[in-house]
Amino acid sequence: MTFVILFHIISRRRWVRFGNTMSAEQLEQYNRRAEQAEEEIRQLHSTLQKLLSGSANSNDTDSEEVARLRAENQKLRYRVGILRRATEEEQAKSGGAHSKTGSTAMAGGAQCLFVALSELFSAAIRAAFPDMDEVATAVNSNSRFGDYQCNAALPIVKRLKDKGVKMSPRDVAQKIIDCVPSSPLVERLEVAGAGFINVFVNKTFAAEQLRLMIVGGVPAPTVPRRRVVIDYSSPNIAKEMHVGHLRSTIIGDSIARLLDFLGHDVLRINHLGDWGTQFGMLIAHLADKFPNFRTETPPITDLQAFYKESKKRFDEDEAFKKRAYDCVVRLQSYEEDIIKAWKLICAVSEREFEKIYERLNVHGLVPRGESFYQSRMQGVVQQLTEAGFLEEDDGRKIMFAPGCDLPLTVVKSDGGFTYDTSDMAALRQRIQEERADWLIYVVDAGQGAHLQSVFACARRAGWLDGGVRCDHVGFGVVLGEDKKKFKTRSGDTVRLVDLLDEGVRRAQEKLREKGRDQELTADELREAQENVAYGCIKYADLSHNRNHEYVFSFDKMLDDRGNTAAYLLYALTRIRSISRRAQLTPEQLLEAARAGTAIQLLHEKEWKLARVLLRFPEVVVRVTEDLFIHSLCDYLYELSTTFTEFYDNCYCVEKDRQTGEVVNVNMSRMLLCEATAQVMTRCFDILGIKTVQKM
Repeated sequence: MTFVILFHIISRRRWVRFGNTMSAEQLEQYNRRAEQAEEEIRQLHSTLQKLLSGSANSNDTDSEEVARLRAENQKLRYRVGILRRATEEEQAKSGGAHSKTGSTAMAGGAQCLFVALSELFSAAIRAAFPDMDEVATAVNSNSRFGDYQCNAALPIVKRLKDKGVKMSPRDVAQKIIDCVPSSPLVERLEVAGAGFINVFVNKTFAAEQLRLMIVGGVPAPTVPRRRVVIDYSSPNIAKEMHVGHLRSTIIGDSIARLLDFLGHDVLRINHLGDWGTQFGMLIAHLADKFPNFRTETPPITDLQAFYKESKKRFDEDEAFKKRAYDCVVRLQSYEEDIIKAWKLICAVSEREFEKIYERLNVHGLVPRGESFYQSRMQGVVQQLTEAGFLEEDDGRKIMFAPGCDLPLTVVKSDGGFTYDTSDMAALRQRIQEERADWLIYVVDAGQGAHLQSVFACARRAGWLDGGVRCDHVGFGVVLGEDKKKFKTRSGDTVRLVDLLDEGVRRAQEKLREKGRDQELTADELREAQENVAYGCIKYADLSHNRNHEYVFSFDKMLDDRGNTAAYLLYALTRIRSISRRAQLTPEQLLEAARAGTAIQLLHEKEWKLARVLLRFPEVVVRVTEDLFIHSLCDYLYELSTTFTEFYDNCYCVEKDRQTGEVVNVNMSRMLLCEATAQVMTRCFDILGIKTVQKM
């Protein structure tokens, strides 16, 4: 593979350093450079996507290049952040619009330590080995011997050997250390083992970032802003939502929340099944049962029963079936009365869907059914025909794309359109009308081959030019405790509303078992049981690798031990109770942080907790790369258990053993508690889980 263009882009980027002041012209210049860098990142990402789409056939050298380019892509993003923050700092010095107390300073801390350290070591490697091609820095936070570790020495030794230069890994590592630029992030560096570089983060710097986090809130890492269209949930009109819709709804909402947090422009699409033959029988049944539907809203309370009634008539009554097909033709002709009946049926369904979404804390979904794309499908066929992409096949018009065994059927032999046509029209609309440069489809894994074909055909048609990213976020099925597909005892699909009701009932039982009904008010108990129930259902799903199946068990998800929402929600309420015990309000803690109260990181458990807190930006950025939300859940659980270690070893509030009165409050540790609570709350918000003050 040839990477000349990419090397050119990467080599042009340099660490930007500023003097004490900048002119307005310089500020404008650096803003333009930041915008240019963002565009280069998008182009780089587009190239990466093309490389990765063919990575299965790549050799080891190609795989190394892809890994290196991934790392460089992340560094480029960091450099854009540097440009943006530097201009903001200069504007703040001049009393500009960005001079908010603490926010600019915190922006630097919001960047991933991983990315910042990768940048440092990249600069050091370039200085130490200027004649060597770019080397992935391989910085990671899994070191047992330091806060971070750089493992670049071994691959450099291999490259030197290929050039006939002999040098030990430890000597290479030391040469890199000697060239690491001075940085407030780093306390010291040391060579260990076979050339590993252990990195020890400056505790004073870390403590200040945590203090600023309390002042300005948990900040989002700086990433290039994108227009994202995410497609999830997608129930069918006139049918109730069932357990099969659970994963798409929960996973899609969490990804959308994460992208919102990072500052992307996110459009949430609910691709409803609202078109097709079944609507003919529904409309015909509506006209028979409620003949005044044109002037009076039909009192349909159970649309599922209504659907079953119409289906029974359709299967058993030939005259009704004929009228149903006639209604389909009239619907497709947009006949006024038929469209009114169709809209009434859709409205009833959407109101029922909204009740489920409200309970699940899912908001912002824009209902956009298959009907929306009907008028756009003809344009798709015309464009693909004129470009010569469609082939005749036994009366059908099909489209092949490189790398896909099965073609899309764009036009049926009878001249009708298919789901393939609809999906192509939807993709084209999202690119051309919504101006999206990132498409995400949260659809079960069984649709993988279909979506791969849709993406490939869209790419062949040129619709994905310009660095558009497409992701299929697939997921496995939900299993019952018998390890079979989750169903009711009678074998029916589990209705989602029944699942939520059962969760609330079981959460209430659990809280009463623990005597919480004696400690909480009626309103607090109701809030706790609902938030715990819905939170546990969501977390049980999100905490699993979405590619895998998982067993749905109320007993496991409501257990307040282990990696469950019940345990984590309790851990957060415990932190809040520490503040109440110390008689400190959130406002008082904020004021203490603003006043400059230092966070001391002297005890090993204090430092361990601080390190985990500072990894939050690194985690959320990594999730945007692969869209695996369980990584965030793993982090949240790690943060909670690390806090427990800290609290068990470091007193925060000291009371008189006889009177029970507070005699001493360690303000530094109280601020560390507050920073932990803020990061945990942010994680819960991204997961779409409501927290409780008491539990």
